Amino acid sequence: MSQDGPPTIEDLTAKIRSIPDFPKSGILFRDITPLLSDGHSFKAAVDAMTAPFERIDHVVSIESRGFIFGAPMAYTLGAGLVPVRKVGRLPGNTLQEEYELEYGVNTVEIHSDAIKSGQRVIIVDDLLATGGTIRAAVNLVDRLDAELVGISVLVELSDLNGRDRLAGQHIHSLIVY
Repeated sequence: MSQDGPPTIEDLTAKIRSIPDFPKSGILFRDITPLLSDGHSFKAAVDAMTAPFERIDHVVSIESRGFIFGAPMAYTLGAGLVPVRKVGRLPGNTLQEEYELEYGVNTVEIHSDAIKSGQRVIIVDDLLATGGTIRAAVNLVDRLDAELVGISVLVELSDLNGRDRLAGQHIHSLIVY
């Protein structure tokens, strides 16, 4: 850790474990739990993920690890927290959006009355990999006619080209591999 002041990006990166062949052979898993379990590092990560944004009405947070960062970011910004969840997990009226996986399709949803037209929102998740889930969240925000100010993620896996699927969006990635 830095001797003076908050942890640096290098300090935060050092808190992320690389686990080879998890959850299956050929995958290098980036384990954020050591960073989460260190209060000083977790606070620094949340603060850094929040810093570029102001005057935000809602933090749209993606299930499930996006909730870990979205809730404290919403609190810091004085904004509401709007969950994007797997289909069937939100009661009431929802909008749904499908996105492609390597072998199939998945669906996420948002409450249809969660955001009013013109409200300023950011989308938060722990990880930007292929960009499919975040792209689906962007589409949901667009369908609600909100102003998407930006996207904030803890980790971006640049070799998976997720940023390409989000062309034209302001993406704030704290740690890029």
